[in-house]
Amino acid sequence: MGRLARAGLYAGALIGPFGGAVTTSILPEIGDSFGRSAGQAASTLTYYLVPFAVLMLVSGTFAQRWGPQRTVRVAYVAYAVTSLLAAGAWTFEVLLASRALQGAANSFTTPVLLAVIAASTPKEKLGRALGLFGSMQAAGQTSAPLVGGLTAEVDWRLAFVVIAVVAVGLAVLGVPETEAEPERDASLRSAFVPSTIRPAVIAFVGWGCLGGLSFLVAFRLDDVFGLGAGERGLLLTGFGIVGFLTARHIGKAIDRFGATTTVVVGATLGGGLIAAAGTSPFAAVVVVAWALTGAAAQGVLVSINALVLQGETANRGGSVSVVQSLRFMGAASAPLAFVPLYQSHPLLGFLVPAVLLVVVPAIVTWSGRGAGTRRTPRPGAPPPPR
Repeated sequence: MGRLARAGLYAGALIGPFGGAVTTSILPEIGDSFGRSAGQAASTLTYYLVPFAVLMLVSGTFAQRWGPQRTVRVAYVAYAVTSLLAAGAWTFEVLLASRALQGAANSFTTPVLLAVIAASTPKEKLGRALGLFGSMQAAGQTSAPLVGGLTAEVDWRLAFVVIAVVAVGLAVLGVPETEAEPERDASLRSAFVPSTIRPAVIAFVGWGCLGGLSFLVAFRLDDVFGLGAGERGLLLTGFGIVGFLTARHIGKAIDRFGATTTVVVGATLGGGLIAAAGTSPFAAVVVVAWALTGAAAQGVLVSINALVLQGETANRGGSVSVVQSLRFMGAASAPLAFVPLYQSHPLLGFLVPAVLLVVVPAIVTWSGRGAGTRRTPRPGAPPPPR
């Protein structure tokens, strides 16, 4: 059961992004079932992501109090039940409610899984473990539109039945036992410390300016190159495929060079690739640049997870949940921030996030190093001279 639980630990990384993105390719079919437009059906994405991101601000702390085994099993069962509710939704409002409940349940899985990985992995191998976790998340994000589309050929509701069955299986497996005991007195305040806030800021900017920018790439492929919806969707999957293929290698780089170095390198490369995708007059360059951005995104995401999990925070689960919450809030904020810029001038829509990627992570990590160099006096030692 130990090996099976370990396998379930990484499989759990796939189901969250998969469940969130599974409706992206079947919005017209969902809309037709309820007499709604595809645009209205797109609210199924929002209803999933908002409670998912908001509840993750606190879910890790509560999971720290309840213990990982109990939290994960309850969350997976809730995920399965709400997925079946979505599959059997008799009105559009019921579908939206089920999607919101799905997102709420999933907010109690990802932070716990990451905390268990940190607690059950030797520190010198943590980067590789987090890289594998990141690759599974990328696989879930990338495969969801394909699986959703294939099941919609029969009935879009089958996609949610598949999710429910997988969630039940994961609930049976649980997660590996660790030596860490539940911390009944874990406080929400203990998660909001500088060693958490710094990676959270990078997560907000990094994911908002990388993964959250796919819609702008789609706009440009349509506006400049005249590609159809099917072509755009196929070309955009390169981001997830490259992310899946490179995440484990990025984890190895973290173990060798350190998370601070890899997060700055990943963000800087991402900034250059976003600029290339937004300025190149050749469609092939745009597509290749966007695909390689998937590797840069993993460089940022895997590194920030390592930064927060390698820290000495008293509330590891709460800290990682705050970072993950800010990551998805960044993605949710991207359209609000960058669509007006793109409409003002297409270059601004790409160059502003490119600059943010180069500047913000470098400044944040530099300030963190400065904070880390301050020495703490030993108990009973005399105060330093003024």
